[in-house]
Amino acid sequence: MGLDIRVPLGLIFLITGGIMSVYGFLTRNSAIYEKSMGVNLNIGWGLVMVVFGAIMFFFGRRQKWQDDPVSPRPWERGDGPRR
Repeated sequence: MGLDIRVPLGLIFLITGGIMSVYGFLTRNSAIYEKSMGVNLNIGWGLVMVVFGAIMFFFGRRQKWQDDPVSPRPWERGDGPRR
């Protein structure tokens, strides 16, 4: 069929979450987190986005693999009796 929307969305969330996590890790002892009571939201939400993106990408690719089988099913080959 066509492009599954889960694949590009998964990649977008993976890239954005990765950038946020790296930024949060590099600025973990910075004064910018005083407004959020010392909680580094970039690391937390970046990791959540990475996990969500990985799940979306995995299920989008898995569906594509199931739609395109490597070998045809026995009843689609036409070399045996039909029941």
